[in-house]
Amino acid sequence: MGIQLSLSNESQRREVLVSGQVVPDPIRCVQCGICSFNCPIGIDVRRHAWLGEIIETSTCLTCGECVRRCPRGVLRFERTELFRKASE
Repeated sequence: MGIQLSLSNESQRREVLVSGQVVPDPIRCVQCGICSFNCPIGIDVRRHAWLGEIIETSTCLTCGECVRRCPRGVLRFERTELFRKASE
């Protein structure tokens, strides 16, 4: 039963990563820059967080490094309908 639960959680995590965007909470951001430093693509996540802008750039891998590394929990993933097919 434990393995089934872990597979379910992994499946849900992957679905959120594929269908989500990084959303900041600008009130909590202290401009430390750790998020931007850890972005493998080089996106200025810090700027997005400071301005309260959702990271909508097509180069974002949604790898989660910025979300994981933020010491203040400023960033989170939020599901979007951005990549839904029109036929669905």
